Amino acid sequence: MARRSAHVALCSFALLLLLPAAWSATFTMTNNCGYTVWPGLLSGAGTAPLPTTGFALAHGASATVDAPASWSGRMWARTLCATDATTGKFTCATGDCGSGSVQCNGGGAAPPATLAEFTLDGSGGLDFFDVSLVDGYNVPMLIVPQGAGAAAGGGSTNGSADGGKCMATGCLVDLNGACPADLRVMATAAATGAGGPVACRSACEAFGTPQYCCSGAYGNPNTCKPSTYSQFFKTACPRAYSYAYDDSTSTFTCAAGTSYAITFCPSTTSGKYSGENPQAAGVQPTNGSMVYLGGEQLATGDAHVGAARSSLLIFAAATLAAVALL
Repeated sequence: MARRSAHVALCSFALLLLLPAAWSATFTMTNNCGYTVWPGLLSGAGTAPLPTTGFALAHGASATVDAPASWSGRMWARTLCATDATTGKFTCATGDCGSGSVQCNGGGAAPPATLAEFTLDGSGGLDFFDVSLVDGYNVPMLIVPQGAGAAAGGGSTNGSADGGKCMATGCLVDLNGACPADLRVMATAAATGAGGPVACRSACEAFGTPQYCCSGAYGNPNTCKPSTYSQFFKTACPRAYSYAYDDSTSTFTCAAGTSYAITFCPSTTSGKYSGENPQAAGVQPTNGSMVYLGGEQLATGDAHVGAARSSLLIFAAATLAAVALL
């Protein structure tokens, strides 16, 4: 009897390992900024939490975070962070989550902050994702789908110019210097060593009017239209959300089970990103050309995800072999 119970338990365990839904997604975050950033992570209501809600990511470093099935939430970069020597409180000049510590512990990003937003395994078995500047902007960001799901492509319901399929999206350019004066967030010399612009607010945050916030009489897509301010963001970063009802050109989909590379201050290695038009907004790309992560880096990410899944498959096969010997 005990032998049969062990047999059933091992079979069940091996089958669980082989279920694709158990993998859901792996997020690989890379910091190409010339300074440390502190990614913040917030799970949506009713969604299982991630294993971390915040950590430090040094220049040139990468970190992976595994997400459970059907996870939804957002991620962002906090900048100019420090711990007060007297109070021990951890705060950041941009993207602060209000927790007073490196872990955000359920706190969201204080605007302005560039956001990566995800709903995994949503309607139609698709992942939905976007880069949003609705709450303003603090750093360039790029999302690139990876793995088998990315290779298979994804369906679309948005009708964007690119077909809205499984593809890279983001905002590669540094908008802080070109930010309109009435939206610009300036840091003190104490925070940066020299002062200067560190973020760009949304018009909603800057002025708080229903017209800019898409609230009240403007709380629907028929009455809330792009403003001069939102068009500044959209012109520079056509694939990113620029205001609340910017869905048609800014939401992207991949098959469930896809993993994602999220890069802060994307590097300019190879591969054209034809959607960016920074010069039209009077800004320059982060490194002088309109490109996104190249094939070598993407291959590295795919290899990481593929190796992890291969290890699971090997372990599951070994478990089944052990069962056969019982």
